[in-house]
Amino acid sequence: MIIRSHNEWGRLRSVIVGRADHARVPGDDLSLRAINFAGASPPPIAAGPYPARVIVEANEDLETLCAVLRDAGVTVYRPEPPRTELVHGNGHWVSDGYYAYCPRDGLLVVGGTIIEAPMVLRARYTDAFPYRGLLQAAMLDGARWIAAPKPQLLDDGYDQHAGRDHKSLRDLEPVFDAANVLRADRDLLYLESNSGNALGARWLQTTLGYEYRVHVLRGLYSYMHLDSTISLLRPGVALLNPSRVTERNLPAFFSGWRLLWCPEPVDIGFHGPYQHASPWVGMNLLMLDESTAFVERTQAPLIRLLEAEGFEVIPVPVRHARTLAGAVHCVTLDLHRD
Repeated sequence: MIIRSHNEWGRLRSVIVGRADHARVPGDDLSLRAINFAGASPPPIAAGPYPARVIVEANEDLETLCAVLRDAGVTVYRPEPPRTELVHGNGHWVSDGYYAYCPRDGLLVVGGTIIEAPMVLRARYTDAFPYRGLLQAAMLDGARWIAAPKPQLLDDGYDQHAGRDHKSLRDLEPVFDAANVLRADRDLLYLESNSGNALGARWLQTTLGYEYRVHVLRGLYSYMHLDSTISLLRPGVALLNPSRVTERNLPAFFSGWRLLWCPEPVDIGFHGPYQHASPWVGMNLLMLDESTAFVERTQAPLIRLLEAEGFEVIPVPVRHARTLAGAVHCVTLDLHRD
């Protein structure tokens, strides 16, 4: 079981695909209100298990994605079903679970190392557990497996009164979701936002050492993760979200890159009260290699743009991307790329 992935575009050889089994919205705890529902009053949290229809259809789409990946020659691994009904805590708080739908959120592969991220939501404190069998197998085959220091996630770590356009995650301890990071060989882009703070970037830099450079992106998007704001397509080519990235706040890292501005996404909607991602999750794509992209199948304007740029596009269904807060990049974690 090889762990070796340096970027977002090398030829994909093996990947983890998540599962929707037992997905639930955690109880109304402080971290969930401050991070996922910043600025909402009262917070529209529909706690408890997702509807059965959502779980069934999401799993159907994940199985389709697995089949398409295997047809492309990619080895697919799956996590164990999570025990989201179990209550966990650390002495300062308790929470129920979340899901194993988005392996990208909690696990970061950098070269031959796989890192369990110090995630920001209390409900995701045990997020890595469904993947532990895979992580141990990778370690026994020679991978370096480490976990960031477990954060305390105390009340003071969250600004409960921050508006939606302002960061509600304070800088009290290293905290970040793995989905705040995109990899470009020896350069890592790190979004400082509600789901990743400056101390998290500092921990990542000191842990990886001078072989890598962590570029902290500020002033782009406060709400959550990076991969619905920036997608790295091939060396020197990136897809950007024009509602968040402009010429004024464009990170200096992209000087000299060819920049593609994502067209307005097709809004696939969401189920009931579960509006857990914006329509821009439609630009959340996965590269098979430098010339082939897996894209959510309804995103016709984006597909046309990529094809006009010479990319081959493989459409895949992700019907509940907005409901479950994850599209093609989120629900996968590449383990091995050339």
